[in-house]
Amino acid sequence: MKRNFSLICAAGAMLCLIFASSEALESARYGLSLCVELIMPSLLPFFTVSILLTRLGLPQVLGKLLGPAAHRLWGVSGAGASAFLAGICGGYPLGAQYVAELYSAGAVERDEAERLLRFCSNSGPSFIIGAVGAGVFSSSAAGVILYLVHISAAALTGMLFRKSSVSASEVLSGSYSEVQFGAALVYSVRQAVSAVLSVCGFVVCFCVFGGLIESLGLFDIAADLMCRLPMIDGPSARALLWGLLELGSGAGALRALPLCPQSLSLAAFLIGWGGLSVQFQTMAVLDGTDLSSRPHLTGRITSAFISALLAWAVGRVFLPPQLCL
Repeated sequence: MKRNFSLICAAGAMLCLIFASSEALESARYGLSLCVELIMPSLLPFFTVSILLTRLGLPQVLGKLLGPAAHRLWGVSGAGASAFLAGICGGYPLGAQYVAELYSAGAVERDEAERLLRFCSNSGPSFIIGAVGAGVFSSSAAGVILYLVHISAAALTGMLFRKSSVSASEVLSGSYSEVQFGAALVYSVRQAVSAVLSVCGFVVCFCVFGGLIESLGLFDIAADLMCRLPMIDGPSARALLWGLLELGSGAGALRALPLCPQSLSLAAFLIGWGGLSVQFQTMAVLDGTDLSSRPHLTGRITSAFISALLAWAVGRVFLPPQLCL
């Protein structure tokens, strides 16, 4: 039954591409422009440095130092603490990939790995501060606020799902072998390029998917319905709809909004959710393991709502009180 449904959906997508080829082409161009102008410049350098630091053993070293605190907060080992650090530094989907690598190497058990997926797969500072803060709101300070909110929401999500299943001897676990800087740099560049191309591929695909939905008028219908809700206008509704599908497109749609508590809260929600595209990226990096992607989904939903509430509260204190509407 599921296979037949998947085939029907795939066939429907092919028909849409055939009969709405011009809309699909424009959406693909828009997705590629987002990749070239927004995603690749902000993510590729940081991905490279983040992977390089991970390859050289920094997360493991910090994980040993933060192991006891991580055990008290989230009930995870030192290796789990390093996964949290990698996630908040590397961005989607490197946190999930790091957890999958830990599990494959036997550094964490399945139960701990799936709990780590709930709060260790996050957006990185380069995207939040650079792409959203400076690029969307023309304010690096707003980007810093969003990043701190994002980290706080991830930490709180981990606490909500805390389950102490790690023994005291595992708290400080985690080791790393010495590697040559040159070899680590070559590996980091290759992995970063591969990761960014994967992200861009999903961005373009979901932009095309969203463009086809928009060509059918479904976005307009959904936006009109959402505008009946309090404190939701057309640009906010469109940013939310696009962001639910793909984070980069949602960030691009946020450019139509001024910086205020509402738009800051909406941006925090979209960053916390990550978009449906990120969910598929996570499924891709978990392929080959027996880890379920369901914990990641529940974690992203939880983190999104916590992020929105925190950003609203912070925005009411530090931003002008006028409404966006």
